[in-house]
Amino acid sequence: MAKHTFGEIPLSSPDITEHEERLVLQALRSPRLSIGPVVEQFEKALAARAGCTQGVAVNSGTSGLHIALKALNIGPGDEVITTPFSFVASANCILMVGATPKFVDIDPRTLNMDPAKLEAAIGPRTKAILAVETFGNPAHMDAYAAIAARHEIPIIEDCCEALGASVRGRVAGSFGRIGVFGFYPNKQITTGEGGMVVTNDERLADMCRSLRNQGRPMGWTTQTAAEPSHGGTPTGSWLRHERLGYNYRMSELNAALGLAQTHRLDEIIAKRQNVANAYMQRLGTHRDLIVPTIDEDVNMSWFVFVVRLAPSYTSQERDRIIKGLRAHDIGASDYFPCIHLQPHFRELGFGPGMFPICESVSNRTIALPFFNNLGEREIDLVCGTLELMLSRENLQRG
Repeated sequence: MAKHTFGEIPLSSPDITEHEERLVLQALRSPRLSIGPVVEQFEKALAARAGCTQGVAVNSGTSGLHIALKALNIGPGDEVITTPFSFVASANCILMVGATPKFVDIDPRTLNMDPAKLEAAIGPRTKAILAVETFGNPAHMDAYAAIAARHEIPIIEDCCEALGASVRGRVAGSFGRIGVFGFYPNKQITTGEGGMVVTNDERLADMCRSLRNQGRPMGWTTQTAAEPSHGGTPTGSWLRHERLGYNYRMSELNAALGLAQTHRLDEIIAKRQNVANAYMQRLGTHRDLIVPTIDEDVNMSWFVFVVRLAPSYTSQERDRIIKGLRAHDIGASDYFPCIHLQPHFRELGFGPGMFPICESVSNRTIALPFFNNLGEREIDLVCGTLELMLSRENLQRG
């Protein structure tokens, strides 16, 4: 478990136990550090938790989204509908394949795309919906799936923040034609760096396996070329490449860490729920704050804990509050800046005022320290300091 000094509370901190250390050490001592059996074990275990038959481990969630789009033959001339309120990778991947992102404003309660606005945005060039489960909230995913079915277009489910979440018992990762998880150290489980594509479409999974592995033939496995230096069979040759591909593979060491964390997933989700409950109890009635709204039919899997300041606050006041928290050794951040206002998206013609709900929300968000082993005393310190910063802003207002 990562250590930190009381009073210095990071925004996130991984939860690593002896179980993770043991499995990583086993992989390290094995003769295979890449393209080996631990990756396959992790793929099977994670895909099962996502309600899918196929898993394809990659070196990041971003890589997973990229090859998901490529596997669905999305490219120049195509539009992909997505949210402007997300980590920038979800929209960047659309640009990476030469397609055009078409943003849809968000629901201010759930912070996911507004389903009505999504359906209205579908046009003749729409090739897919890339739906993000923001902060681990899968709200509206069933609505998106119904819309996609009506219009006969696929959903790419960006569930990078939502491992373990569900809507009416249907788990994150199972709503789309293809889904992608991310395992950065601040996620529910971590592989250090890594991601996973999940699907029930075996051919789509095989295409993703080829794309992550330098475009080697579909069906290429560790069995057809157990030792890359020996070449393998004509259909599995290490030096045969059937398409443009990428080096997006996950190593055995990363997979071992992920596999161990997957074994502990229920424990991890429960820990994060307890931290979220403590924050909700402490901050839920504060007149200057809006805490996350979770619908009754949604089982949230907490990625971060993000509060919003009341609508009367400006972005400048929010930034001063974050600066004040950091000055007191408390990790805090703005989650998320609007994607459409990032410089390279402005160059594409996006600008202020285009998605007013997203912009209003983004200007007032504060991500508070959030991780598995955040203690009650630390939560009290975070909340007390946040309340102090709010009081200071109100005094300055006069």
